[in-house]
Amino acid sequence: MRLTAVILAAGQGTRMKSTTPKVLHPLAGQPLVSYAVDTATRVTGVAPVLVVGHGSERVRAALGDRARYVMQAEQLGTGHAVLQARELLLGQADAVLVTYADMPLLTEQTLRQMVEAHSRSASALTILTVVNEDPHGFGRVVRDAAGRVQAVVEEAVCTPEQRAIRELNAGVYCFDAIWLWENLPRVPLSPKGEYYLTDMVGLAIAQGRPVNAVLCADESELLGINTRVHLAEAEAALRSRINRYWMEAGVTLLNPATTCIDATVTIGQDTTIWPNTYLLGRTVIGSGCRIGPGSMVQDCQIGDDCAVTLSVLEHAVMEDDSNIGPFGHLRKGARLCRGAHMGNFGEMKSSTLGPGSKMGHFSYLGDAQIGANVNIGAGTITCNFDGVHKHATVIEDDVFIGSDSMLVAPVRIGQGARTGAGSVVTHDVPAGAVVYGVPARVKRPTGEQ
Repeated sequence: MRLTAVILAAGQGTRMKSTTPKVLHPLAGQPLVSYAVDTATRVTGVAPVLVVGHGSERVRAALGDRARYVMQAEQLGTGHAVLQARELLLGQADAVLVTYADMPLLTEQTLRQMVEAHSRSASALTILTVVNEDPHGFGRVVRDAAGRVQAVVEEAVCTPEQRAIRELNAGVYCFDAIWLWENLPRVPLSPKGEYYLTDMVGLAIAQGRPVNAVLCADESELLGINTRVHLAEAEAALRSRINRYWMEAGVTLLNPATTCIDATVTIGQDTTIWPNTYLLGRTVIGSGCRIGPGSMVQDCQIGDDCAVTLSVLEHAVMEDDSNIGPFGHLRKGARLCRGAHMGNFGEMKSSTLGPGSKMGHFSYLGDAQIGANVNIGAGTITCNFDGVHKHATVIEDDVFIGSDSMLVAPVRIGQGARTGAGSVVTHDVPAGAVVYGVPARVKRPTGEQ
């Protein structure tokens, strides 16, 4: 069966009270719409058709070629929205799955169950339903004595008997494609001046075509985002789902309630995440690590057996067996090589701390390349900015930088050299030399014992 998906994303989302289109509000590290697009793509195997309207250019820019786009210039209801995809999809699929960009918790498993049930039936359409004591204003699913779906009745026009029904229409559909495109133009105009997909149920029944229904076991999957309150509810549910996934995959979360992991993060087995830790963006963490407590790691690559304690890492790299903290800060372009150590209250930007090198507390490396087995003493500063341009500092292997040294870039410290405590180094230091003073001068030439 050829299957494609249409995702409705044209609404303005006025209740969000935001200049950002509703479907682009962030949720666990991704725009809201990304979840619907990714799920639909996994189920169908092809890029979905996204019906856009308000903020369409921004939505297209955010998703790129992950979706195909059609425009709903006027907001005339869900039926009208799907109709915009008719010209693009006519003859291209046997079944059409319709979902919403503001339902991020709807799972691949639920949609697959729905599609499989539809493919086994001879139904014109299959609807997704849920049983809930709080109807939330959803339409009621009316069945006959044999359990066959007879109608979906909107709450506003329900009789008292129908209001008592607790099986609700979730608004997600799988249509026979030929029947859909033939009958969608027949949907009547509602009293509100809009065309609703709900009325397709009545059209099918009137034609003697059966309507199939699949019950969604987890009502939380059907949470629709209309306000920031809903967004926070979805965030909590999604983060709980993400945390559970990683714990089942072999990651220890000491306090899941205070651990936030974005949907785009990857973590290796036997890593332990301590409380109050945020793992954000495209972060990849290896196995056997200890991250936290109180740490934020965003868009970083962390190898195996690393430790991050009470620190902030942004767009940085930690190779295997390296560690940082407490109270360290790796900024964009920072790299701790294998076995490197960065102590408390240290900061690095656009710099590399070489294999086995150690950086003491209260130190700063900016635009610096540090070799292997180097000791950076406490309070060392690379003075990389002259007020106009950034300049590089190069420290070769086996160098010892004394505490409170100022390295005024551009400057190179040769292999095996040493700087005395409190030195202000303004010129290159030869390999093996010892310098100290303000400004620093060579006190022991290269090779002297």
